[in-house]
Amino acid sequence: MLNNQHIEVVKSTIPLLESAGPALTQHFYQRMFSHNPELKDIFNMTHQKTGRQGVALFEAIAAYAKNIENLAALTSAVERIAQKHTSFNIQAEHYQIVGHHLIETLRELASDAFTQEVEEAWTAAYLFLAQIFIDREGELYLQRRQAVGGWANARSFVVSSKKTESEFVTSFVLTPEDGQAVLDYQPGQYIGIELKPSAGENNEIRQYSLSQKSNGVDYRISVKREIGEHKGLVSNHLHDDVHEGDTVSLYPPAGDFFYQEKRKPTVLISAGVGATPMQSMMQTFASEGKKDVTVLYACNNAAQHTFKQEVSDLALEHNWPTFTWYLTESTADFSGQLDVTLVAKELPIDNGDFYLCGPVGFMEAAVKQLESVGVDRDRIHYEVFGPHAYL
Repeated sequence: MLNNQHIEVVKSTIPLLESAGPALTQHFYQRMFSHNPELKDIFNMTHQKTGRQGVALFEAIAAYAKNIENLAALTSAVERIAQKHTSFNIQAEHYQIVGHHLIETLRELASDAFTQEVEEAWTAAYLFLAQIFIDREGELYLQRRQAVGGWANARSFVVSSKKTESEFVTSFVLTPEDGQAVLDYQPGQYIGIELKPSAGENNEIRQYSLSQKSNGVDYRISVKREIGEHKGLVSNHLHDDVHEGDTVSLYPPAGDFFYQEKRKPTVLISAGVGATPMQSMMQTFASEGKKDVTVLYACNNAAQHTFKQEVSDLALEHNWPTFTWYLTESTADFSGQLDVTLVAKELPIDNGDFYLCGPVGFMEAAVKQLESVGVDRDRIHYEVFGPHAYL
């Protein structure tokens, strides 16, 4: 049971955590995967190589310690993490393993300061937070299992269609192998897919935004081929080795980023493959006859313009204003990086809701631009691909 003394002790260790930095979580992951290698089938090992997961976990631990007296401040973060955990099928027993290695990491890295009092406090604090996640994730699992088309654990789906959307993005339509209905979802949510890449050592689970409106029959994901130093193991496997007729495993839809149905004017702002959740929203808006929609999109060039024809058709049919930026070409509405100020007069600055998705740097710039023209922060909603980052 977490008590006031535990809280004070945890708060006193904040300087220790900050001095350790992400090295603490790097040590934690190395320790955990060494003792429990089976967890490599759950965690994204690419994010381990890039260090992104370690930084995200460190920021989460530090945020918990700093807000341990005011957990209401972490409500949105808890929901976001719980949603993501369900797409990995995280279970209560996993928290026991993680808790053990977290405490042992603190003991090994801070042996002088890690007194029995500190150990008891952090153990109590971890167990308290873990139970919050276990309870919330249990609710989500139950809701999804009992809903029409719902299921628990992994479910087999067949790739019924594979279509190139742009230079780097390919869509996959996934139909349940059992022929039964599938769970509905909110426009903007994602789904967890599990497979074994031919070039990998472990099973891999990834989350991809659902890129069509919910229909109770099938799902569509649209995947960017990741290239460069840490090229995407799973994205390249999907592009190169997964074909129509192949089978993959899916976990039920999840995510806390979705259209809020506030009946306000809506602006969708995305870059690159960030167009995927926006496509789900646009198709939903179209089916509902929503008129007050504006679409802003940025990418490198025409060849990388994902869903160009789909968006054009929807916008023309429903009279939605659209504005496009190409970074390296002059064939779009604007050249260079997206600049909200250029179209601010066309946007519902005073009463609209703004949904953002794309690279973190892109969204950071977009948020600053929106705030500079008078958009309140509480009307700006965003989705980050990969480990969560705060804008």
